[in-house]
Amino acid sequence: MLAEISEGVDPAAVPQRDLYTGARMPALGLGTFGSDHTRPDAVADAVRGAHQAGYRHFDCAAVYGNEDLIGVVFEELLRSGVRRDSLWITSKLWNDKHDSVHQACRQSLTDLRMDYLDLYLVHWPFPNWHPPGCAVESRAENARPYIHKDFMKTWRQMEELVDRGLVRHIGTSNMTIPKLRLLLDEPSTRPARAQCRRSRTAEVVEDGPGRPPQ
Repeated sequence: MLAEISEGVDPAAVPQRDLYTGARMPALGLGTFGSDHTRPDAVADAVRGAHQAGYRHFDCAAVYGNEDLIGVVFEELLRSGVRRDSLWITSKLWNDKHDSVHQACRQSLTDLRMDYLDLYLVHWPFPNWHPPGCAVESRAENARPYIHKDFMKTWRQMEELVDRGLVRHIGTSNMTIPKLRLLLDEPSTRPARAQCRRSRTAEVVEDGPGRPPQ
């Protein structure tokens, strides 16, 4: 168990990524997706152990179904004397909340027991909903293709989160290069990060409107 690790890595030795705002983000972080195979409390325990091992970047998302328990761990850490600015907390806007960004962000803040997020990502560029536990090959009946003007309505709400101090940076996730170019051509806040899932068992391909997100 990560919680039993007695030795770890010096956080200062972890590579950093410089953002255009001047902020520095740890290049290595703990992903907290596990809702397809791991209990939420087990993920929260992994967060606790990962911090002990030297992790300072934690990648969360509302759809993972464990932010409330992870928030308990974050609160424990802060009460024990850990400085908030030593942590980098990321969360993500889920597909069915593209029209209610402020509400979704505030819920994640409440669950994570944080006053602000370091990074908030649009989890997928398509505002389509899939039921929990659906098969990866399933397609939503109401799926529709990417519509840039609709995405920009969501992005404007994301920008307001920065203006209100609820998040420090905003970015994208699972977004292809052509779509990113459309966003970068807009007179708007640049995405601080463009997250893309890569692993030996799962490759991100050109996304389709009915593809279940992860």
